[in-house]
Amino acid sequence: MYILESYPLAVVLLIITMLCWGSWPNMFKLTKDDWRFELFYWDYVLGILLLSLIFSFTLGSFGENGRNFIADISQAETTHISSALIGGVIFNLANILFMAAIALAGMSVAFPIGGGIALILGVSVNYLGDPVGNPLYLFTGVGFIMAAIILSASTSNRLSTQLQNFSYKGILLAVVAGILFAVFYRFIASSMAADFARPEEGKLTPYSAVFVFGIGVLLSNFIFNTFLMKKPIEGIPVSYSDYFNGSFRNHAMGILGGATWGLGLSLSIISAGQAGFAISWGLSQGNAMIAAIWGVFIWKEFKDAPSGTNRLIGFMFFCYLAGLLAIILSRLV
Repeated sequence: MYILESYPLAVVLLIITMLCWGSWPNMFKLTKDDWRFELFYWDYVLGILLLSLIFSFTLGSFGENGRNFIADISQAETTHISSALIGGVIFNLANILFMAAIALAGMSVAFPIGGGIALILGVSVNYLGDPVGNPLYLFTGVGFIMAAIILSASTSNRLSTQLQNFSYKGILLAVVAGILFAVFYRFIASSMAADFARPEEGKLTPYSAVFVFGIGVLLSNFIFNTFLMKKPIEGIPVSYSDYFNGSFRNHAMGILGGATWGLGLSLSIISAGQAGFAISWGLSQGNAMIAAIWGVFIWKEFKDAPSGTNRLIGFMFFCYLAGLLAIILSRLV
């Protein structure tokens, strides 16, 4: 299988992860107005699994190092398969709860709470499990990115003239989602061999771990998303027949959105062999900056914002870039 052997290349791949994780929501924006998120989400989940299969039978099956995908998945112990599956279930629940938090409390509340918890707790948990990198630089970078998330929330809040979206239930959901986001990555990491080139018996390698994760996301979606379809956060209930009546374009956008997110996860896990899981997770959380760039420059979401907003946006981008640089340097000093 293909194994990354360069930290600078790992940084490049993690920047691509940021791009993927910050860009996939655009696929939903490109669907027709009558296509509900609950229906889009089925294709999104299928896209994650499809991308993991493509990587498994290409990069995960060629090369002299490590084990190829079929051999690796065949020898894996139940304990480690279960860990990657649980990671998929936790991620899926976190994603759905976070969507509910945004619907109830708004992005300006959900993002700093959920995103902040996911960033700080996620880096901490992964650093304790795999202490790679200088902790001073690493957590300084985390602090800058946390400041950027808060600034991003402040700019979003300027678009609203009332606090009508404030909701204690939304805050609670954002907290729970943030905690779940912070730990799902560790379950994948725990299922994997420490040395990708010479993996321990019974453990998974990156490609098989991401595939099993995708299975966990898909299986849990029959529970979580079915419930959401019957008890939607907003709007009337939708059915499976609504999904099958969707247009080719809408289904294609969902699969593309999931494949985009799945590409980001695969590159992040592959990069962890050189960067460590804490740095991989921390750099990946620059995705909020990418989403903000799309909102500011492409979708023009802030064109009607009051004066002073552009200054906040500029400072937000500065904090993101400073945080990302500090995290990158944590592996070099």
